[in-house]
Amino acid sequence: MAEEVLRLEDLAISFDTGKGEVEAVRGVDLTVSAGEVLCVVGESGCGKTVMCQSVMHLLPSYSRVKHGRMIVCGEDITDYSERQMRKIRGSAMAMVFQDPLMTLNPTIPIGRQITEAILKHEKISKNAARYRALELLELVGIEDAENRIDLQPHFFSGGMRQRCVLAVALASRPRILFADEATTALDVTVEAKILSLLMEIRKKTGVAIVFISHDLGAVARIADRVAVMYAGKIVELGSAEEVFYDPRHPYTWGLLSSLPALAAETGKLQYLPGMPPSLLDPPKGDAFAERNQFAMKIDYEEMPPMFKITETHYAATWLLDPRAPKIEPPIHLKPGSGLWAKK
Repeated sequence: MAEEVLRLEDLAISFDTGKGEVEAVRGVDLTVSAGEVLCVVGESGCGKTVMCQSVMHLLPSYSRVKHGRMIVCGEDITDYSERQMRKIRGSAMAMVFQDPLMTLNPTIPIGRQITEAILKHEKISKNAARYRALELLELVGIEDAENRIDLQPHFFSGGMRQRCVLAVALASRPRILFADEATTALDVTVEAKILSLLMEIRKKTGVAIVFISHDLGAVARIADRVAVMYAGKIVELGSAEEVFYDPRHPYTWGLLSSLPALAAETGKLQYLPGMPPSLLDPPKGDAFAERNQFAMKIDYEEMPPMFKITETHYAATWLLDPRAPKIEPPIHLKPGSGLWAKK
């Protein structure tokens, strides 16, 4: 069994705002193993980024951990100070954001930015760090790296800049790489190349990747497991095959049904009506109840537990309660049918 590199236990994150307390993450339990690709999906504002940035301790000062624990490579970092976090950011975990220009310093050559990241965590000479920076640029697919290492970011295209950000993130050999919408700003062709690159890097380095996205097409290409988030909670968790071929939560049904690729099968582009609830005052029952056409009385009164479907597949919906009426997923999402027919 692969080593566990990340564990979240009943993690709850809140923001204190002028309008009140926003419960951005609400009791998340999650594990990630070495070399695994876990994809976290859901609509904007459902807590994906907050959950991951909380592990990196990158949230603003008006945020706080209400309860729960964050364990990285066996260390409980929940209450770590900024000084303690500086020692493990990079070496234990790193993050790649959506816009590389927000990460890279526009005035400093790419090679220097990578070598500085290396020297911060490793006691090696500047020449050795530069040689390793060249290796990293080659690892992330920058051609003619020797001649490009001293160029500033504006000499690179968007896709190449994202590759350079990956090189910086990998400079200190992290065990976990958080990729927050890392391919959203790229065109389809470049996105495909970056996804292939992530898989190659995972294979060569053994790094665990937590990939945050609302692009289910990208997720389907790379995920080992998928966590579906809604209103600050994980509502379905399973292997990629389980979540894509046998989804059990109505929210997951809605997300999958809205895939543009499915329109070719059904002749109609589906959409998920309504909006997620305000987390200033979360509903006491199932947060998805107002948008769930199959909602029952209990959905408005009590939050559902995570029901076990298989050893690796769980979903938080009262439809899985033995007492609930039998509800079939939309016909186009049934295992083995339509878009999901295994070839």
